[in-house]
Amino acid sequence: MTAAASAREILVRLHDVMASRTAPQAKLNAVVAIVGEGMASEVCSIYLLREGVLELYATRGLAQEAVHVTKLALGEGLVGTIAQQAEILNLDEASSHPDFVQNPETGEEKFRSFAGVPIIRRERAIGVLSVQHVDPRKYDEVEIEALQTVAMVLSELIANAELVDASGASNLRPQSTAPMRIMGLKLVEGMASGYAVFHQPRVHVEHTVAEDTEAERHRVYAAFDKMREQIERLASQAEFGGGGEHEEVLETYKMFAYDEGWARRINEAIDSGLTAEAAIERVQQRTRMRMRQIDDPLLADRMHDLEDLSNRLLRIVSGQMGTAAQMGLRQDTILIARNLGPAELLEYDRRRLKGVLLEEGSLTAHVTIVARAMGVPVLGRVRDVRRLIGEGDLLLLDVTAGNVFARPSSAMEEAFDTALNLRQKRRAVFAALKTEAPVTKDGHRLTVMVNAGLRDDVAALDVTGADGIGLFRTEFQFLVSATLPSRERQQKLYRDVLDAAGDRPVIFRTVDIGGDKALPYLNKEDADEENPAMGWRAIRLALERGGLMKVQARALLEAAAGRTLSVMFPMVSEPWEFDEARALFEAQREWLSARGKKMPNEIRYGAMLEVPALAEQLDLLLPNISFLSVGTNDLTQFLFAADRANPKLAERYDWLSGAILRFLAKLVAPTRAAGVQLTVCGEMGGRPLEAMALIGLGIERLSITPAAVGPIKAMVRSLDRAALAAFMADLLKTPPRDMRGALLAWAGENGVELA
Repeated sequence: MTAAASAREILVRLHDVMASRTAPQAKLNAVVAIVGEGMASEVCSIYLLREGVLELYATRGLAQEAVHVTKLALGEGLVGTIAQQAEILNLDEASSHPDFVQNPETGEEKFRSFAGVPIIRRERAIGVLSVQHVDPRKYDEVEIEALQTVAMVLSELIANAELVDASGASNLRPQSTAPMRIMGLKLVEGMASGYAVFHQPRVHVEHTVAEDTEAERHRVYAAFDKMREQIERLASQAEFGGGGEHEEVLETYKMFAYDEGWARRINEAIDSGLTAEAAIERVQQRTRMRMRQIDDPLLADRMHDLEDLSNRLLRIVSGQMGTAAQMGLRQDTILIARNLGPAELLEYDRRRLKGVLLEEGSLTAHVTIVARAMGVPVLGRVRDVRRLIGEGDLLLLDVTAGNVFARPSSAMEEAFDTALNLRQKRRAVFAALKTEAPVTKDGHRLTVMVNAGLRDDVAALDVTGADGIGLFRTEFQFLVSATLPSRERQQKLYRDVLDAAGDRPVIFRTVDIGGDKALPYLNKEDADEENPAMGWRAIRLALERGGLMKVQARALLEAAAGRTLSVMFPMVSEPWEFDEARALFEAQREWLSARGKKMPNEIRYGAMLEVPALAEQLDLLLPNISFLSVGTNDLTQFLFAADRANPKLAERYDWLSGAILRFLAKLVAPTRAAGVQLTVCGEMGGRPLEAMALIGLGIERLSITPAAVGPIKAMVRSLDRAALAAFMADLLKTPPRDMRGALLAWAGENGVELA
């Protein structure tokens, strides 16, 4: 009998075992016999988690005297690794695995191959089901799926027999009721207070073995139809105002909902004898395991969409539609979830939904993009949130500070309210500066622009009164798409941005992908780089993939027809890279012109200075460019050889160090002499004290986050530029160790506003 055929046969026989009145131990003994025989495996064993230790509970093929004697800690040996990581192992040579440990009392030393799957109950591994063979062999995919199916059935049997620790049951009450500050990742900034509401109770699959396969199949088909109707309705009802990347997100999300491959895998699980709920859960478990193995954050985000849809499908087919959205929010709410799909977020009452906490989440996740469009603050990567926060707890969310306070004391509430009121007052003050120009006290006009990456970000120009967009990151459109954006889609985005900006300048940075911004739909032969920030990315990748850059060039050229196009190339290390990129654009302009396409009135070319090597060849580059933009984020890590993602180094190297400031100072004179605009467009320019230092160096153009425009304008208008320049010149001759302290002291003595 083939492995595919045996899966159904195994499940039929297990159904009889589960229905019998025999003791749990006898049932487990029968299970290992049935699975071992059905898979023609010489060993089949079941380990259960009891009192925090994995205990060999039943076996066919290992020494019977080892049953209830062999015990492994979580993470110990292959079995312990499977339970701890909730992952599958499939090894033709078990001893080759770094976690391999031999248990002599079992007599397993003669068995070379090994495969094991976790037995999962309520998203937690409660045991392991494993098979072994004397001869080295990899188990087929269909055999692994058969083991997963058996593990699901075992989960039901084990839970009903109360064979594992009860402590593993999910418990929404936190371990502590004391006030607590919990940190997370800033996804969508803002402040909010509200009461904790969990997005959804998990649907726990209680019945795994199907009585009627065709009936289960029809239940799944009906659930798919209902789910797709819901997604279409939500997408059509979403009101954001204007177009945006969030619309592309919903289209991508809909594509997953109609994915035939996903539906086929669920059908195959039903064919093996599972109920509709168990089939969805089995495919979902496999998806979760794959997600844990994905290093690429973009691909992981797309898998989260599939996870969200699986949850929705499971709730429909089980009739358990009781998410917090369906039940309705009764008060100001901070929503808590492991992760959310964009459609699920849209189901909530936006009048009551004040913020979101996610156990997972990332800056490029679809839900983050939709939340930003909705204006809902989101804090991600909040670890152990279900253990730390209870349903109904009062929460004070401050994404700008990267934290949330649970069950705050009255003093915490008072401090939060004070900070919120102060922030609102400061925002009102900054908003009043919208129509004021960034002019220093001694009459020097500076240029303050904003960084953007989404179509909606352009609205910040009117809100802040910024002078233009100094950096439009074109890669965001690529990151939120399931497939490579077409030329038409790119062109529409660029035209919309130019239309919205009006007569204010927009500088488009060509796509900066690769490295830590890998795209799942591109060939990933370079995805395993040890240092992706310094790897095959940005201009390096774009020049290699000429087709990608040609499409973007045509889209930009046609979008800017009759206007000025400002285009900038990222991570230029040597002048010849800029020359090649510019030549590619010029070739596309000639090609389009020859076909009667209207072209821009003027094209201004520029480069990003992020790689220190480029500064040594400025004399060769400056005659060919109109502007030079300094990306201080990458520049700092390259200059100091300090990975900005390494927490031990995050605070080690200050932007206000003598090395950084001296480096930047050397750029001012040659660019000014060449008539080239010099702009700082990294995060450094958005901080008032750092921006003050830059102005003191002679830098007159900043491109910053929209939220920073008000504070920077206020600082500029309180500043005497000439006095600062003289102070900075003296300071850089012999930079003090505490440059930040020296600048703060000067700002305080001279009444510079740094709030």
